[in-house]
Amino acid sequence: MTMEPQTRQVAPFLERLYRRTAHGIKMGLEVQEGLLARLGHPQKAMPFVHVAGTNGKGSVCAIIERALRAAGFVTGLYTSPHLVRFNERIRVGGIPVSDEDLAGLIETVDGADRAQAVGAGGRESTFFEFATAMAFEHFRRSGVQVGVLETGLGGRLDATNVVRPALTVITRIGLDHTNYLGHTIEQIAAEKAGIIKPGVPVVCGAMPEEARRVIEAVARKHHAPFIAAEEAVTVRVRRATLDGQNLQVETASTHYGPLLFPLLGRYQLENVATAVAALEYLGEISTFSCGEEAIRSGLEKLWWPARFQIFSREPLTILDVAHNPDAARALAAGLKSVLGQRDLALVISLLADKDLAGFIRPLAGRVKKCWAVQIQNERAMPLASLVSGLRAAGLKVEGAPLGDALGRARDWAAERDGTVCIAGSLFLAGEVFTHMGVHDLDSLRREAEKEES
Repeated sequence: MTMEPQTRQVAPFLERLYRRTAHGIKMGLEVQEGLLARLGHPQKAMPFVHVAGTNGKGSVCAIIERALRAAGFVTGLYTSPHLVRFNERIRVGGIPVSDEDLAGLIETVDGADRAQAVGAGGRESTFFEFATAMAFEHFRRSGVQVGVLETGLGGRLDATNVVRPALTVITRIGLDHTNYLGHTIEQIAAEKAGIIKPGVPVVCGAMPEEARRVIEAVARKHHAPFIAAEEAVTVRVRRATLDGQNLQVETASTHYGPLLFPLLGRYQLENVATAVAALEYLGEISTFSCGEEAIRSGLEKLWWPARFQIFSREPLTILDVAHNPDAARALAAGLKSVLGQRDLALVISLLADKDLAGFIRPLAGRVKKCWAVQIQNERAMPLASLVSGLRAAGLKVEGAPLGDALGRARDWAAERDGTVCIAGSLFLAGEVFTHMGVHDLDSLRREAEKEES
């Protein structure tokens, strides 16, 4: 993992944090629980909506948090990974943690971690365990009333799975992280369903039937009410343009449309249904009731970059963080609905543990030209492997540095009135922003909100 641009104030502290990536991924909750005990259990200071899944969980978290904020609650949002700066992972009221606060959090959590590491059965926490503890501590210090928590990898043994949430949410399940979670949909669903707690309701997004059966079975075992989002919420597209999707959203109690949802891609309809089902049910079982206007606001004012984002219009360039076969199928469907028959150029990079053949299969028929790039990440797929895999799929592909690949793809598309799609990894999307001179995504958010007002 590479260091992102930061102020001098916080850079030394982040260097210490990033060294923890050498610890790798360690599944289990004992160290995380020990670390949080040393901090005085900050995760117990507020209730959470806990979200797991393979695809869509970040978007669902973002919608839920935005609606709760519109309803007047002090919100905390924890997601991963980040695009440009670490600060993006930990937000209060939509604002990323400041460098000053981040430096203080790293010092505080590091001291607690050293203490728990020397105890019986202790060890230094991993990067993600440490970051999760920082999020809980920042939320407590900031007086957060309700947190929205995205799992990292899996669910059952994920570092976030130390909370007793008010509500759990599971988004679409697919094959990803198979080395850690299992090689079948059922095995992965069982790991994700590990966030379900006794008596705590679970909202289930649209997903393969074999995954849904597993989640329902776990919910029954824990006497947890089960809410199927696709049965509770209906979402229809009235019209889609490059400015967003005009949606009709209906539930048994409320009619939310028409409204303009800014994120493109038909796959987002599942995420809208899941988030609305979660928000309505949360309002029924807790004091965190949003109401119709707040939920509409959460949908219409959402800002969540690199999700089928129109990065530029001349030539049309789309940036998306799709990185597994299910996400690639959703991306292909979105491209078809928005682009029609336009020629498509693809700029791609993936991590080494991803299924390249499965990822490219749904896109290969659309892509006329492809540029493969090497992202600056120790987990990146080697460029030679990426190029050979793309050629095996029948694509015309060149390997190039990111800047050259973007320039050549844009020139190619401009000559043909075509489109550029940049996809394959969230880390690639982050490097694209940095290459374009964007070192603080929050400044883009503020500009977007200023234009809306």
